[in-house]
Amino acid sequence: MPAVVVTGARQTGKSTLVAELVPGKRRYASLDELDVLDAARHDPDALIGGTNPVTLDEVQREPTLLRAVKRAIDRRRAPGRFLLTGSANLLLMRRVSESLAGRASYLTLWPMTRREQQGEGRSGRWDDLLRCRDEDWRDLLASERDASGDWRAFALRGGFPTPAIQLTTARERAIWFDGYVRTYLERDLQDLAAISTLPDFRRLMRAACLRIGQLVNQTELGRDIGLPQPTVHRWLNLLETSYLLVRLPAFAANRTKRLIKSAKLYWGDTGVALHLAERDEPEGAHLENIVLHDLLAWRDARLERAEISYWRTAIGEEVDFVIEAGGRLLPIEIKASARPRLADATHLRTFRTAYGRKARAGLLLHTGTVLEWLAPDVLAAPWWTVI
Repeated sequence: MPAVVVTGARQTGKSTLVAELVPGKRRYASLDELDVLDAARHDPDALIGGTNPVTLDEVQREPTLLRAVKRAIDRRRAPGRFLLTGSANLLLMRRVSESLAGRASYLTLWPMTRREQQGEGRSGRWDDLLRCRDEDWRDLLASERDASGDWRAFALRGGFPTPAIQLTTARERAIWFDGYVRTYLERDLQDLAAISTLPDFRRLMRAACLRIGQLVNQTELGRDIGLPQPTVHRWLNLLETSYLLVRLPAFAANRTKRLIKSAKLYWGDTGVALHLAERDEPEGAHLENIVLHDLLAWRDARLERAEISYWRTAIGEEVDFVIEAGGRLLPIEIKASARPRLADATHLRTFRTAYGRKARAGLLLHTGTVLEWLAPDVLAAPWWTVI
């Protein structure tokens, strides 16, 4: 494609990635620099002109620049001519009128997965599970030689490279997370919308962090923090546009019904979420969030289409995640327990009964060391053997 757009939350490593990807072969300019931002606003054609390929960092700071990129592509199409990054989902930004449709590929860079932090450069073993037969899952995961990890420690440090890799104490990470939130509220958020009541917005962020893994109820959320529902709706959209908030859709065989069912709320990074919630002890919902983050990083790095959702019936039966890929369904349940029991597999088996041959065996991820079939169609596996 003539343009590639890499988006993701601030501090995921986008600038480092694009600056070091092909050093010396691309002209690099960041809209975080005031002179570059001024050129983007007043003379964009000069900023992106020339025959050398161009890397433009943080383009969400001046969305109208994309119109100049479109004109340049239409005059001369060349693969990889533009490499753009943004700390917001450009497709969801209200001020962006140009999506570069037919001219750009969009990639999402999520915070680092557990395996990336260990230097493996990948997410979990989801492709391996999808490729092999259900009955071979146990042997596949038993071959994993990785040492078991402390999921609570992983949740507390999150996936942003600096706190995850470089900082070693809880106090250092708290200082970094506080600065991150402050920068987001005082600068990045203002690039997306004019928010004058920043204390109220921060209270909404904290309230959302306290509801990880729960259904989104905007009216109830607004009542708890004293904000009208339309304001809550708009601000949640801004958090989602910034990749800080994740709304997980409900699974339904009828795709239209997915649009009207309530989504579940998760956070883009558990370290930030725990800091905002002022908690130093992760709960089961944070383990769910860790697995979801790994699934999103996997989904957005593969060529084949995959959907991630949750499943819930009218009587409250629920499966945490469903992978929909290749015409098959893989249900996943998360338990923050070291001793999985057959009762923990009940809803996975209900799901398999409901969807018959389309459903793969159920996968129950837990915090212990047991790797065994709880039932002929449900495998219990330590979380670290998969992600």
